[in-house]
Amino acid sequence: MDATARHRSEGIKTMRKLTALQGAALALVLAAASGPALAKDQVIHAGRLIDGVSKTPREKVSILIHDDRITGVQPGFVTPAGAEVVDLSSATVLPGLIDAHDHITSVFDGGNPVVEAVTGSGYDGAYASVGAAWATLEAGFTTIRDVGADNATIISMKKAVAKGVILGPRMFVAGEPLGPTGGHGDAHNGLDAELNHPGWTDNIVDSPEAGRRIVRAFRREGVDLIKIMPSGGVLSIGDNPDQQLMADDEIKAVIDTAHSLGMKVAAHAHGKGAIDKAVTLGVDSIEHGSFADAESYKLMKAHGTYLVPTLLVGDTVVKIAQTHPEQLNPSSAAKALKVGPVLLKNLGDAYKAGVKIAFGTDQGLSPHGANAREFALMVKAGMTPMDAILAATAGGSDLIGDAQDIGSVQTGRYADIIAVSGDPLADITEMERVQFVMKGGVVYKAGGKPVRP
Repeated sequence: MDATARHRSEGIKTMRKLTALQGAALALVLAAASGPALAKDQVIHAGRLIDGVSKTPREKVSILIHDDRITGVQPGFVTPAGAEVVDLSSATVLPGLIDAHDHITSVFDGGNPVVEAVTGSGYDGAYASVGAAWATLEAGFTTIRDVGADNATIISMKKAVAKGVILGPRMFVAGEPLGPTGGHGDAHNGLDAELNHPGWTDNIVDSPEAGRRIVRAFRREGVDLIKIMPSGGVLSIGDNPDQQLMADDEIKAVIDTAHSLGMKVAAHAHGKGAIDKAVTLGVDSIEHGSFADAESYKLMKAHGTYLVPTLLVGDTVVKIAQTHPEQLNPSSAAKALKVGPVLLKNLGDAYKAGVKIAFGTDQGLSPHGANAREFALMVKAGMTPMDAILAATAGGSDLIGDAQDIGSVQTGRYADIIAVSGDPLADITEMERVQFVMKGGVVYKAGGKPVRP
């Protein structure tokens, strides 16, 4: 073999060795990415556990976590080999909280709402929502059901949170609420009739056919549930909360189409007529439910319909109407003073009647991150502290339809776990002072201070 051939042969052997080494290195990288190297075992030592399943707290419990899931809940303080210990032995530990009625892209700033309606855009909501999402997560709410926002903004935000681009709670989103011309969800209300926007009619339902088409289109865009506006509202201009504004066939078409696609339907409803009709036609939850009565509660029990009472927004809007009515839309202050005070009585009556309750704040008017103020109002309305907590854990997960993943501290669920220093069953305002937040096995707050992963 001449020198040239020998060098060529040695070069080929060297290349083969390098290729083999590169292949081995690549195999190690792939093994590390898919094997135990990325796995993380943790154990939480919980002094007291309210698990979202039982109404009786458990003392001295260990919660075993592998990556983002709970793998076991054991009595006593145990420490498996190699597990990182999270010491909450002097705290009350609970499942991550669920706000089933949120508007994460809406941030009230006290400005003129009519001006903002025609000068803002979805981009404003998108930027505002980043801080709102973090504040909500830091307050212990690891899951929200957003029931009213620009479709593109809220769907994109949900994806960004899921990818970790934005730090925030798990999100189940409805997009734009569906309602009739002149109803609570009509963006034209109170404005010059010649003003228009390409997206302002995307949610308008004036026939069963329109309802079916919009539900299908929204599902295609990526929403998880549908929100309807069968009655008038408070913060909109000119419509009457007492009146049923969607026709029966429109309500039915939306509900039937959504259910056929595996989606639930939430109904904003204040007046008794709209409440009773929506329940009879199969809606999954009544939001607000202000003027429900004994007959309404009987129907809700018979159909398994949830009430999401939204006491915090009622309390907040009454205070604004009394002190700064100019910060509300025209006609809204008068409606707020009529609707707001009845929400407490409605929840108390519904609770006594045995209606299923899910925690929801209607956040956006109050500061995001103040969601837990709802608890004290629920207790004031007559709920026990434990049942108020269960409404924000087991109740919310059942309403959303994801109890296999969220709402309780059980094997197989996401490691969405929070803690407070004191006993919320003795003082429900402890829920406003969350000291520890974990979502999916990642700690976002410890010792009362935020942790940025």
